[in-house]
Amino acid sequence: MARLLLILALVATAFWVYTIVDCAVQPAGRHRGVSKAAWMVIVIVLPVLGGILWFLIGRGRASRPTAARRAPDDDPEFLRGMSASARAEQDERIRRLEEELAQLDSEADDPRPQTPPPAPGTASSDDPDDPGKGDDDSRGQRGAVG
Repeated sequence: MARLLLILALVATAFWVYTIVDCAVQPAGRHRGVSKAAWMVIVIVLPVLGGILWFLIGRGRASRPTAARRAPDDDPEFLRGMSASARAEQDERIRRLEEELAQLDSEADDPRPQTPPPAPGTASSDDPDDPGKGDDDSRGQRGAVG
């Protein structure tokens, strides 16, 4: 018997908390009978009975469901209203934008101008005083040759 009372107390407490939260988050326009503050007092002071009254009397039904918003290109009504020339113009604009994007993607990420690497065996700089040039051995390693 004690277990049953404990289970009922837990269910009543969960129902009471759910009712308080539901009453608190509902917009004021959906409360019927009395004001939102009065419903909060009723639900808190009369835990189970207040919750039952809230769901039977106080909680207003949702107004008719609103249609989900759609982007114009997903809305069949909008597409039917477009003329053939407007569709062709829109398709042409999309094609141009896609070409521009492809061109931008194909360009290198580095904005500096790309210079081709020097051919093997040719000096990339004509300055003989440039340190570090010309002291490579045949394997491309720096240091004393020997």
